[in-house]
Amino acid sequence: MLLTFKEALNGAMTASGLSMRKLAEKAGVSYEQLKKINQGKTQSTNAEDALRIAAATGVSLERFMAGDFGGPSTIAIAGKVGAGAQVPLFDAYEKGDGPQVECPPGLSPHGIVAVEVKGDSMEPVYSAGDLLFYTRNGHDAVPSDDIGHRCVCEDEDGMGWVKQIKPGDEPGLFHLISLNPGANNIWNVRLKWAARVRLHWPAELAKKI
Repeated sequence: MLLTFKEALNGAMTASGLSMRKLAEKAGVSYEQLKKINQGKTQSTNAEDALRIAAATGVSLERFMAGDFGGPSTIAIAGKVGAGAQVPLFDAYEKGDGPQVECPPGLSPHGIVAVEVKGDSMEPVYSAGDLLFYTRNGHDAVPSDDIGHRCVCEDEDGMGWVKQIKPGDEPGLFHLISLNPGANNIWNVRLKWAARVRLHWPAELAKKI
């Protein structure tokens, strides 16, 4: 159930232990505006300010408006992925049973999935143990906007890759270009889906839960 902004604001102050003035300063929003909302003189604030306040309290906007300040947001790790010839399947873990990683700052956990890099075949761009975050816009799809970019993808044999995707020689086929100049490229392969890498998180920064 969503709260009013006033209710969410008061919940944020209680959870963070910050005064309204300190929270406004931390979020970079108007203290006077927050004061008017809390006094009932105005009903709401703009979406950008709400997003800033949520970020200042360490939660997503969705969690902020739900009054959920109970701990860090987490993202599921779906499995491991590589660029070499032998790569594990994506869904290495049963849904919900795999490890979780604390959501990096500035990234909403909703609709986001992470995969862990295996091996050194993506050096120097990605290293073993690094996490890659992506969003699938739809099942069994390769969005045209993602072509030409570094993507997490799954081929028709169910193998997971991280490659730069380029159009193949025929419709429905794709070239998978390795990030490591010394690794092999893959030509004219069919893909079940592809999703652009939204964030690369080095292994030493990842907080697995």
